[in-house]
Amino acid sequence: MKTKIALFLGLLFITNVSFADLKIGFVNIPAVLEKAPQAEKAKKRLEQEFSPRDKQLVAQQKEIQSMDEKMTRDAAVMSEKERGNMEKDILNKKRDAKRAQQEFSEDFNVRRNEELGKLQSRIVEVIRGIAKEQSFDLLLTDGVIYANEQIDVTAQVQQKLAAMPN
Repeated sequence: MKTKIALFLGLLFITNVSFADLKIGFVNIPAVLEKAPQAEKAKKRLEQEFSPRDKQLVAQQKEIQSMDEKMTRDAAVMSEKERGNMEKDILNKKRDAKRAQQEFSEDFNVRRNEELGKLQSRIVEVIRGIAKEQSFDLLLTDGVIYANEQIDVTAQVQQKLAAMPN
């Protein structure tokens, strides 16, 4: 990032563009993501989509816990065969639950990344629109240590996103 900025500034010297004519802005992407209404809607869509599976996983864990408690409580009065069968059943259910949890996590991450990708594309579109509308020469995002409030266009990006249909 620093190399790109240095190269850009070096090209400015070569082409005799004065810094006084240069319009530079800054966008705080994490702040935009945090406040974008589209992010909240995406979060709700994900919750709605994955809630049934999450409840199923919780029910599985409760069933396993209940079986473990029964095993602990009744082990002394069970036959060797009953105890062995129950241990095997508990082990299989734990294995199935672990596999289901991993699948859930993978599926959730894939969908979250899809939603995030869509939102990031919209944000880039809005940023480019603002840059063109307001004749910015350069808009920066990540890696900025300091940005004067006069060049920070984050609030404008947030306003445009809020005005967009979800």
